[in-house]
Amino acid sequence: MRRWNGWGEETTVMALPAAGEAFLAARVGPGQRLADASLAQVLGTVPVSRLPAHPLVSVAAEERVRHARGQSLPDWLAMRSGEFGIFPDGVACPETAAQVRELLDWARTHDVVVIPYGGGTSVVGHINPPASARPVLTVSLERLNQLFEIDEDSLLATFGPGANGPQVESQLRAHGYTLGHFPQSWELSTLGGWVASRSSGQQSLRYGRIEQLFAGGTLETFAGPLVIPAFPASAAGPDLRELVLGSEGRFGILSEVKVRITRLAAQEHFYAVFLPDWNQAMQAVRQLVQARVPLSMLRLSGAVETQTQLVLAGQPRPMAWLEKYLALRGAGDGKCMLTFGVTGNRVQNAASLRQARKLLKGFGGVFTGRVLGRKWAEHRFGFPYLRHSLWSAGYVVDTLETATDWSNVDNLLQQVEASLREGLAAEGERVHVFTHLSHAYGEGSSLYTTYVFRPGASYAEALARWQRLKHAASLTIVGQRGTISHQHGVGRDHAAYLPVEKGALGMATLRALSAHFDPQQQLVPGVLIEQS
Repeated sequence: MRRWNGWGEETTVMALPAAGEAFLAARVGPGQRLADASLAQVLGTVPVSRLPAHPLVSVAAEERVRHARGQSLPDWLAMRSGEFGIFPDGVACPETAAQVRELLDWARTHDVVVIPYGGGTSVVGHINPPASARPVLTVSLERLNQLFEIDEDSLLATFGPGANGPQVESQLRAHGYTLGHFPQSWELSTLGGWVASRSSGQQSLRYGRIEQLFAGGTLETFAGPLVIPAFPASAAGPDLRELVLGSEGRFGILSEVKVRITRLAAQEHFYAVFLPDWNQAMQAVRQLVQARVPLSMLRLSGAVETQTQLVLAGQPRPMAWLEKYLALRGAGDGKCMLTFGVTGNRVQNAASLRQARKLLKGFGGVFTGRVLGRKWAEHRFGFPYLRHSLWSAGYVVDTLETATDWSNVDNLLQQVEASLREGLAAEGERVHVFTHLSHAYGEGSSLYTTYVFRPGASYAEALARWQRLKHAASLTIVGQRGTISHQHGVGRDHAAYLPVEKGALGMATLRALSAHFDPQQQLVPGVLIEQS
């Protein structure tokens, strides 16, 4: 059973080791636990629906609660406190493209705001019902999850947009294929959501980001269905796929997605190597990717994240021995852990590993084999569960991400971390901040930053602290040549900062497209484009 007030399945727990709690207490102070509301309490606050009856629409209170929030930090605080404030007036779960069109026609007739809902994993406010005089309908695509067709000659697969990561991979693997798209939210997020938010998977070095994988499909809009055929390449004007990628539901609802697939690899391994300091580690990653060493993933943790990871591993004795070994080999204080993957056949992987080892040794890399790499692979989708354990211990954790060119990576990283680390200093609070490079490109890299702080004495204080931190970091990102989002999307949380990146003409173009596809502004108003 999926949690109603947090991430993932109720039976899945990622424990915080005692050493981890002591580690955080030393860095930000003793935990401050806040009381959680019960589901029964929240159900009692759900108002009567404003929607007229429709056979596809449920107005049941629990259904509306479970579709009222995503997974952002404000969403988390609303769910844990029970102070949701706003709920959708109903939830529909169409099973066909025709039913999606039927619901849009019905929404237009009754002037209903529509929120497309995939896996509910948004961390930037995509799926929250807005305060509106109009009734709000959430359209969940969870039943549109089938693999409709595989073109094995062309390596194209056609899916319903509501297929989540495990459903995509299990249906493809039964035929010997993979999509290879593995965001951290993989177990819950959906194919349609990946396209709509321009998602990036952990192994994008091999398989590409979702924009390389998305080949075409159908977008159901208030102006009618937009059908995008799948071509290997085309010079026939602007690529209409770009209207769908990153559109975040503002233009329509995906009812069919065509993706480029890959035959399953014969072999895949992950390795961990430690480099002496951040500067050498960053230069090593840059050279690996610019030399096009055929790896499937690269993840470089900064020194503070490396230290935090080793503590949270919860095995103090083996970690102590590892620390001693690394120090003897020149990777002591300030060391950075690089995790990388090789995916292919045995000969390809051996050649890739040789290239990587040779280059990394030139930067003082100390290899530790596949043990830590296997651990990473085993827990690669588990980090979101840690929020529960940290919350129980009295700590708040959130993440943000950006991307910039290599000449600016170090500057942007230092500036963002400083904005967070000092963000609560005026009230005497400390913030534990650490960053990794999650996706590397020839011209630059993404930066993924995690920050941990104490909630204070109330939910209102916790939200106010988050708002100060988020605003300070976002201003820093757009002011220091970073994109406001590399993989999470814009949603509502980032919409105010988007004009810095897109410019006045760019924003006017987005507004014109939204007006064309959705004249009455019924599709997720306030997402991507702020309401005027």
